[in-house]
Amino acid sequence: MPKKAKPTGNGKEEGSVPCKQVKIEAAGGPSSILNFESPSDLFESLISPIKTETFFREFWEKKPLLIQRDDPAVATYYRSLFRLSDLKSLCSRGMYYGRDINVCRCVNGKKKVLNKDGKVHFLQLRKDFDQKRATIQFHQPQRFKDELWRIQEKLECYFGSLVGSNVYITPAGSQGLPPHYDDVEVFILQLEGEKHWCLYHPTVPLAREYSVEAEDRIGRPTHEFTLKPGDFLYFPRGTIHQADTPPGLAHSTHVTISTYQNNSWGDFLLDTMSGLVFDTAKEDLEFRAGIPRQLLLQVEATAVATRLSGFLRTLADRLEGTKELLSADMKKDFVMNRLPPYHMGDGSEFSTPGGQLPRLDSTVRLQFKDHTILTVGLHQDQSDETQEKMIYIYHSLKNRRETHMMGNEETESHGLRFPLSHMDALKQIWGHPAVSVKNLRLPTDEEKENLVLSLWTECLIQVV
Repeated sequence: MPKKAKPTGNGKEEGSVPCKQVKIEAAGGPSSILNFESPSDLFESLISPIKTETFFREFWEKKPLLIQRDDPAVATYYRSLFRLSDLKSLCSRGMYYGRDINVCRCVNGKKKVLNKDGKVHFLQLRKDFDQKRATIQFHQPQRFKDELWRIQEKLECYFGSLVGSNVYITPAGSQGLPPHYDDVEVFILQLEGEKHWCLYHPTVPLAREYSVEAEDRIGRPTHEFTLKPGDFLYFPRGTIHQADTPPGLAHSTHVTISTYQNNSWGDFLLDTMSGLVFDTAKEDLEFRAGIPRQLLLQVEATAVATRLSGFLRTLADRLEGTKELLSADMKKDFVMNRLPPYHMGDGSEFSTPGGQLPRLDSTVRLQFKDHTILTVGLHQDQSDETQEKMIYIYHSLKNRRETHMMGNEETESHGLRFPLSHMDALKQIWGHPAVSVKNLRLPTDEEKENLVLSLWTECLIQVV
């Protein structure tokens, strides 16, 4: 283990230094561990005793945060999220190598995958774990573990971004993965046993892709520590890291909760720029003029770049007064692929409208706002191939928990489409605790009633 030392005067580390550490003592029973009253309450309780404002000012996308807890209640709660012993019952439900479970080990700085073909059999999995000292990586356990679903659903509401997770179970004296960095913000909860961690300076800060780094490129650790049950660790995307289970101890289990993949300003620009160009071209003749002959055959782009910079300045000027941006994919992709609201039972409250039918003299309020997105998009009329702006309302009430973050699993969008003339009325519903149907800003009573009835049918409003 490298000797601990403070940064030298030139800002370069002579050895490893501890990251920001917070030690807290026992503070109440299991009911006080996490606060699910609201998404912000949940996040604040997850990083307690650090305040949210402090976290985003000092740590988010900047540097690691380690919170070490000497609290048996927290350790017990964390342990309940996922244990090695859970694998037997999970395997009996039909888990498959590659899709649900990876078996791997770090050998000479490289990842060695030990997966078999087809369905995972628990006895074979346990044999590889015990005899080959292999790490078991369980993909997206929130599909099966209710409390992780409950946590991640609230975090998706809080961040407005997909939140995935993986569980890593590593036997004593072994390491599952070589040094690498990820393209996600990482929150780690230590569930069972102990895990020894080394973090290194990013070679690509806020990285946009996953990459393995060779030992001879990463230098000495900037942070080195051991996580114990109940401990919490955060580090930004791009942070190079590796972890191993110390020899002579029990196995280690931790869950990595991750978010903000492809959720940067650059991604948002790519998503909204096409709609901005579409709108501008409708009004600006220069944008509709043809490009020079044989432009696509040319190699040199200097002259074209100068012309494009002028177009970009025009777009920037237009953007200053824009109230609604056309979203190409990001909003829809988020709401289509996120978790449904956490619930007990069959979830019928999300698929079948309940309560009183809304009428013109009703007062209504929006429900499940955190699971609903209102956006403006382009709708193409199949009969005459014309495009027009429409309001789209997407929601995740009917999403399937079983396919969350599984990539190639088929998903479908759920929601409604309205004419752009309904925007003011929809903003009234979205922006007020309750609103009278007859006061909605639409020209006719019939339109008012049809609007609230459509929303009620999708379980998005209720009569109060």
